[in-house]
Amino acid sequence: MRSRDTIRLSRHRRRRLNHLVRCSTAPVREVRRARILLLAWEKTPNETIAAMVGCAVTTVRRTRRDWRARGIKALVDRPRSGRPPVYGLDVRLLIVATATSNPPDTDSQWTHQGIAGHLAQTRGIGISASQVGRILADADLKPHKVRGWLNRPDDPEFFTRAQTICHLYQHIPAGTMLLSMDEKTGIQAKSRKHPTRRARPGHPARREFEYVRHGTVSLMAAMNVATGQVHPKIIERNNSETFIEFLTELDQIIPTNLNVHLVMDNGSSHTSKATRAWIAAHPRFQVTYTPKHASWLNMVEIFFSILTKRLLRRGEFTSRDHLATKIIKFITHYSRTAKPFRWRYDGRPLTA
Repeated sequence: MRSRDTIRLSRHRRRRLNHLVRCSTAPVREVRRARILLLAWEKTPNETIAAMVGCAVTTVRRTRRDWRARGIKALVDRPRSGRPPVYGLDVRLLIVATATSNPPDTDSQWTHQGIAGHLAQTRGIGISASQVGRILADADLKPHKVRGWLNRPDDPEFFTRAQTICHLYQHIPAGTMLLSMDEKTGIQAKSRKHPTRRARPGHPARREFEYVRHGTVSLMAAMNVATGQVHPKIIERNNSETFIEFLTELDQIIPTNLNVHLVMDNGSSHTSKATRAWIAAHPRFQVTYTPKHASWLNMVEIFFSILTKRLLRRGEFTSRDHLATKIIKFITHYSRTAKPFRWRYDGRPLTA
């Protein structure tokens, strides 16, 4: 006897069901229901469909009825209530309140085991650590995670100053060399006690855990925003005297027909009386300071990140001189093929 639940499928629906049947990663239940519906559309009897698909006749009938009632939603299960919750809303709120409160004096953070023990001691509630974890996961609460955060000072001109720097990056004045300047201090010269074993097929590189410290190196750098080229200087001390020596060096190598505009942070060597006096005595030098806690606006920081990833993070340096030589060699090579950064924020070009 032919089923009364006639299945009618548009071309779009048939294409979608056929795609689901061919999909190797689709859930088995959905694939089975799609096959039933396609066979039913071809007017195949229910008993034959059940034999071809490998299910009961009642499953075929139920699938046809669901399709007539729910349409495409019949491919997925209806929402189910599931087992009644063992722990009610009050217990769940207690767990959330505990996880968002200050941890005990003996710990710096809450753990699932710690929350379960705390509730057992203070409230007499017996609950496992794994159940605490599931309840916190439902609330999207992760007390074991922390994200760094830096308060922005109450500066009414913050965004105006930030906009000024971004405008400079995108619209460098004619006849001006725009330099982004900063220091990278405390770079460690480290070497491993035993050589690193290089990677080979099926095996990553193996790096000795123990290392030997050989001192630190500090770098001062000025990056030409228009070209991406970097002028470095290895320094012994990061003070006003050293910074003025660096400015004097730049003054001597930059053509005299160019004005020089510096973008730098509010470090003590950049804002000292001696530095301000030197800048005042050299009229072609202008300075724009980044707002406090806005080092991301200083473009040379991007170069420092490149230096760290490509050289410093996995480099082997047997002495301070070796590290300094490698840094200068890297920057020299980098500047030969340097290109300017396309200054963007959140994937979109900044506008003045």
